Amino acid sequence: MPGFESEQLEVNCYDPPAGGRRVLVTGASGLLGRAVLKEFQKRGCAVTGTAYRRAGPCLLRCDLTDEDAVKTLMSQCKPHVVVHCAAERRPDVVERHPEAAENINVHATAILAREAACCGAFLLYMSSDYVFDGRRPPYGQDDAPSPVNAYGRSKMEGERQTLRYCTRSAVLRVPVLFGEVESVSESAVTALWPKVLRGATAGETCALDHCQQRFPTHTQDVAAVCWNICRADDSIRGIFHYSAKEQMTKYEMALAMARAFNLPSDHLIPLTEQPAGVAAARPLNPRLDCSRLEVLGLGVEPRAFASAVCDCLWPFTPDKRWRQTVFH
Repeated sequence: MPGFESEQLEVNCYDPPAGGRRVLVTGASGLLGRAVLKEFQKRGCAVTGTAYRRAGPCLLRCDLTDEDAVKTLMSQCKPHVVVHCAAERRPDVVERHPEAAENINVHATAILAREAACCGAFLLYMSSDYVFDGRRPPYGQDDAPSPVNAYGRSKMEGERQTLRYCTRSAVLRVPVLFGEVESVSESAVTALWPKVLRGATAGETCALDHCQQRFPTHTQDVAAVCWNICRADDSIRGIFHYSAKEQMTKYEMALAMARAFNLPSDHLIPLTEQPAGVAAARPLNPRLDCSRLEVLGLGVEPRAFASAVCDCLWPFTPDKRWRQTVFH
């Protein structure tokens, strides 16, 4: 079948240990998907990860926009739980290529929701704080979405498809993420690192947004919340929020990185007006109210930004010995 390669099924889709579950993670080659895959493996689940363009030897290659491929995947893996991380999550790319993005963010989600319902699986759909316009924070789980760009609209529609087609489902909205990246460009947070380094190497000035408020959240914390939700899936339905608590602009994130590595920051210039030249508008402050998750005891204490971002960035420092000078 052109949309599905099943050579690794014998390796990945096996019976879990006693009391364990079969779990399917889509987008398992991505920043969040990798963390979710590791978390559920650590918990003793039999985890199958899917990817498409970046499917490695331990992942199944599956085109989630191919309905027949998804049906074959679900019928052979028979998951108890599906964590849907696959998405086009770059707002400017979505704005420039809306049809392609809608295909994966909306159409594929609808297919997966229908097939999860058919096999009785619990579906957790990963969504975004970009479903809100950021004008009246904080946003509760029941507040009406009001996205300002195509990415936010596609995630909003993905939520609707999930809840419409799969009764055993939940939506988890999260803010901008960072974690163990394969390259610093993989996260909008770690992508600031080369700009921080410019002052230490070339002495170049760099202007950074100091207007849009963000809540950078580590993927390991999100993955732990995903486990908590899926572990309690018999009682969990609807929409939930999870977010770190530190409010920062890109300029403030860059300053925190510079301080953590004892680097100069004089070259970083705060921009207090909305940045020009970007394809997609961004919400000003899409702060999420996470009380529903907290009341149920399903949240986790988010790790501090400064120490967490150090762990992510030290492999990309010009001198790896900085890790020793910072932490010892």
